[in-house]
Amino acid sequence: MSFPALDGLPLAGMLIRAPANMPRRGLIVFAHEFCSDMYSCARYCRPLQQAGYDILTFDFRGHGQSEAPPNYTPRQWVSDRDLDDMRGATAFAESWLAEQGYPVEFGLFGISRGACAALLLAAENPRARALVVDGAFSTDSTIEYFMRRWAYIFARVRLVYESHPPAFWRFLRWCMIQRAHREFGCHFPSVRKALKRATPRPMLFIHGERDSYLPVEQTRLLYALAPQPKYLWIAPGARHNQAVVHHPEFYARLVTAFFDLHLARATRGPLRAVLAAAETPIEPPVTAAACGRAVSPN
Repeated sequence: MSFPALDGLPLAGMLIRAPANMPRRGLIVFAHEFCSDMYSCARYCRPLQQAGYDILTFDFRGHGQSEAPPNYTPRQWVSDRDLDDMRGATAFAESWLAEQGYPVEFGLFGISRGACAALLLAAENPRARALVVDGAFSTDSTIEYFMRRWAYIFARVRLVYESHPPAFWRFLRWCMIQRAHREFGCHFPSVRKALKRATPRPMLFIHGERDSYLPVEQTRLLYALAPQPKYLWIAPGARHNQAVVHHPEFYARLVTAFFDLHLARATRGPLRAVLAAAETPIEPPVTAAACGRAVSPN
């Protein structure tokens, strides 16, 4: 199947229906990670589909069967073009739900860059009722983190990386993002800023404890900024996007119980049981200041 992104670019997608013998629980839009495709939803969404959820999965532009427009190259940072793809996918989801006579509301399930796109979309679309985001980050705060880290590693004079106030790093970060806007011909919206203006809706954040690409602090920062209700699971021993590989059974139970409560509006008991059985506690709310000095919430 195919549907248009907000800017009209055709995108390839699939609508995977729940088993006919299962009570239907809702629709979940899946957003894949960078350099992946819509078929990657299988490892994440098969338990959800078997539990009674319809799944809409699609290829972002420049991935899988979706072409990229001229002079555009997808990158690991979520762009306004990727947000247009999410807008197109959710517009299709809303239209399909209305045609079927279902309530026009849906869940979002995003991985890494797809998680960022899902958070951006949720900030502007109240019909996104619940979100699971695995490996999420904000481009601006992540860039600042790596600038500080590179300065620490490569600067020979400690004064270069120890004496600058936070405003210096924010200005340098802004300059880099503005240059990227000009060079790449697109914009890189801030997930952090989107969360600040988001209306409350349930969010489950997941991050690998041993993620060497994106430090856990990046998800902790977003979690601290997110409105309630929210949950954070740091998957023991898992690297970037590998929580579902290291803990497949618990991952499936947690995600399914979360959507059962917050999208299908089932009883709270199953989610409580899953949280109680976690190998490491599902963390309570924290403040942005507790996320450490490596990133700035401003």
